Amino acid sequence: MPHPVSETATRAAVLGSPIAHSLSPVLHRAAYAELGLDAWTYDSYEVDEQGIAGFLADLDDTWAGLSLTMPLKRAVLPLLDEVSETAASVEAVNTVVLTRDGHRAGDNTDIPGMVAALEERGIGTVESATVLGAGATASSALAALSRVCEGEVTAYVRSEERAREMRGWGERLGVAVRTADWARAAEGLRAPLVVSTTPAGATDGLAHAVPASGGTLFDVLYDPWPTPLAAAWNGTVLGGLDLLVHQAVLQVELMTGRSPAPLAAMRAAGEAQLRSRTV
Repeated sequence: MPHPVSETATRAAVLGSPIAHSLSPVLHRAAYAELGLDAWTYDSYEVDEQGIAGFLADLDDTWAGLSLTMPLKRAVLPLLDEVSETAASVEAVNTVVLTRDGHRAGDNTDIPGMVAALEERGIGTVESATVLGAGATASSALAALSRVCEGEVTAYVRSEERAREMRGWGERLGVAVRTADWARAAEGLRAPLVVSTTPAGATDGLAHAVPASGGTLFDVLYDPWPTPLAAAWNGTVLGGLDLLVHQAVLQVELMTGRSPAPLAAMRAAGEAQLRSRTV
């Protein structure tokens, strides 16, 4: 049976490697405080692909859920009893909901979290979009774009292997994907929606090419922030904290059974933590 929301000590955590940078504990703890869940705790654990099976095996019935970051989003799949359609569509789980009888259900809140972040800024649909990069986050971005982009998505990548991967994800997710060489990425900045999924520094060289009147930039990084591309952007800008907060809201709702989760309190806690890191 699912974990009831009660005063019984209940645990949740984020797992990954590296994990020290994660904002998830700050966000989830802020939610618990706002919801009055004084008996709930949320911690972080350094766990890699070799350690995930053992970690899951050691959990007792006080555990309600796990947040997963890299490199565990795909490694966890064979260890689950159930995987949502959303998570299966990109073969990536970032949320595991645990029940007292030991059932493990995997879900992906990155995809609806990205959609929710865009909707919060009044972006319901766009005619076309650009994706910068082709890693694991890019496939989730394509899944989100399948819900908001009415036309073609152009993915700018560094190799033909990555190009094939992105076209394959497009076919699987029902998105019309065209690929182009990274050397032409500046052309993609003219799209009404640009989603940057690259590591820190990868798009710095594009900051000089930002159009005078841009559409919307969704840069999934949150530390350091703003990125040079985001700082130069002439239009609406969403950052990694927007994605992180919205996906965490959905995680809190899944793990606690409480809805709606306190978006404003969670965002404020995340912003405060990032400010303290800068100082």
